[in-house]
Amino acid sequence: MKQWNSEEEARNEIKTLIGDYYLQYKKNDEVFRPGDRINYASRVFDEKEMQSLADACLDFWLTAGRFSDEFEKNFAEWIGVKHAHIVNSGSSANLLAFTVLTAPELGDRRIRRGDEVITVACGFPTTVNPIIQYGAIPVFLDVTIPQYNIDPDALEEAFVPGKTKAVMIAHTLGNPFDIKTVKDFCDRHGLWLVEDNCDALGSKYTIDGVTKFTGTWGDIGTSSFYPPHHMTMGEGGAVYTDDPLLNRLILSYRDWGRDCVCPPGKDNLCGHRFDGQFGELPKGYDHKYTYSHFGYNLKATDMQAAVGVEQLKKFPSFIERRKHNWKYLKEALIRQGSEVTDKIILPEPAENSSPSWFGFILTIKPDNGRNKVTKYLEDNNIQTRLLFSGNIIKHPCFDEIRGTDAYRVIGGLENTEEIMKKSFWVGVYPGMTDEMLSFMADCIGKAVREL
Repeated sequence: MKQWNSEEEARNEIKTLIGDYYLQYKKNDEVFRPGDRINYASRVFDEKEMQSLADACLDFWLTAGRFSDEFEKNFAEWIGVKHAHIVNSGSSANLLAFTVLTAPELGDRRIRRGDEVITVACGFPTTVNPIIQYGAIPVFLDVTIPQYNIDPDALEEAFVPGKTKAVMIAHTLGNPFDIKTVKDFCDRHGLWLVEDNCDALGSKYTIDGVTKFTGTWGDIGTSSFYPPHHMTMGEGGAVYTDDPLLNRLILSYRDWGRDCVCPPGKDNLCGHRFDGQFGELPKGYDHKYTYSHFGYNLKATDMQAAVGVEQLKKFPSFIERRKHNWKYLKEALIRQGSEVTDKIILPEPAENSSPSWFGFILTIKPDNGRNKVTKYLEDNNIQTRLLFSGNIIKHPCFDEIRGTDAYRVIGGLENTEEIMKKSFWVGVYPGMTDEMLSFMADCIGKAVREL
């Protein structure tokens, strides 16, 4: 058996070998050839993520630890918030963000069963699911085309005094919704604003000369670190806020609903572990096992965080490449002329925004044209995706509540219906080359001209 002089020496040798392994077996140096598979998204990483993951494995801590602490600190500083906490997925991040708003500590502003939350039907289901699962009422608004975000003109019609408590919506495919109008509406009526930032990490928005990242304008922001997203931990997500009370609630609901906020492996940080009085428990009951909420266990592991620590270092370059790829694809389609552009609706960034694009969305004008285009692209090994649920109300999960008072709809959702039938998107992830983008644009153009 090999002997090392120290654990540090052993770790360094292991990490060096992992770096060599990456270069020999995992680094992708293949040149794209037309017909090669173009996924809508993929991980972009190098030996640093693999070495960091190995470092965490050698610790064998297995739950949240030093890498989680480092990631949360660095992520909060980067995005510009006071508090950030990682969870096991973006869906859990949305669940947690909604659930904390039901806490008794929030008084009259807490969301109770039967209260209403404004959202959209055209999106990913986990933005809506927590509302329904809790027993609150989602109020569905239409979206705009070509931004594919909430129609702010319908907000006032959706509002019911004393019953509407929050707005919970996503920035679609990296394109910020009209944050100024939505935030003004929430501030005017005393509503919570939850920004589902899972598809828009790195996007920026400007209000009155102040520019901030999406996810930081509302009361709570959420992110996903699933492999297709802007950066990855494999699985994983984050919930972030500037509000100290919401921060405490996030920690409680994330960690079983306990009252204590000591991290795993730490006891009695407050110095009052055995002298409190809580509920009907005997005085001095162990604070570490005192529960103030009906919570969950949504923590991530240090292995996930170790990958995130290195991904975050690369993230600014990821943002720039996504912007480049989106612009390149749009310009390539425009160059094909009116016989293509007259049959499609090209996406547009929101006013006062700088999107970190998740995907490039197209709406095909001719009836029944969308499926013909996506079939052609898939036949040419180009992966396509629809805009998530299209219209969540039309899905089987609504069969048992469709037409009941479990939800409300404002207007006819005309654009939502149009998107469900005519829209799709392709990827712009950082691993895409100009050659891949050019091939995609050519294939889209060929398919559209045949309509």
